[in-house]
Amino acid sequence: MKPPPIPLEKIEALEPVCLRATVPDSYRDSNGHMNVRWYIALFDDAGDTLHDWMGLTPTYHAAHGTGTFDLEYHVNFISEVLPGEQTAIYVRLVAYSAKRLHYVMFLVNATRRKLAATLECINSFADLRNRRTAAWPAEVAAKLAAAVEADRCLDWTAPLSGTMRA
Repeated sequence: MKPPPIPLEKIEALEPVCLRATVPDSYRDSNGHMNVRWYIALFDDAGDTLHDWMGLTPTYHAAHGTGTFDLEYHVNFISEVLPGEQTAIYVRLVAYSAKRLHYVMFLVNATRRKLAATLECINSFADLRNRRTAAWPAEVAAKLAAAVEADRCLDWTAPLSGTMRA
């Protein structure tokens, strides 16, 4: 089910911008557009920027024996993206709990000025020494709380599947 129309300027006002990329020709499939697997790859790369913003950098994880796990996805493919086109991915944090984060990413086709896809995700913090989810560090939880509160102040509803909960 397609999400309701969202004005592009509202999406582009979200911070941080997690990724800007030009779609390479190697992402082309037999239909001539970017293959479905590359949407997920772009969203995954954008997640690295989100985690850096949260303070969960590779250096942090290496020092603490931690990481993050994606637990669930819901993707809406809205309009095609062609090789050579510019894309940008924005994120909106909608909820969090002691161990989980619920967010939506928006892949914008910057060349065509259209929303191309959304990815709704449940992500968790993880203790990699025992390979289990763990509570967010206090400084990360504080950032998440502030971002989720800022989300509540936006004048538009995030397009959620209704099946995910942090």
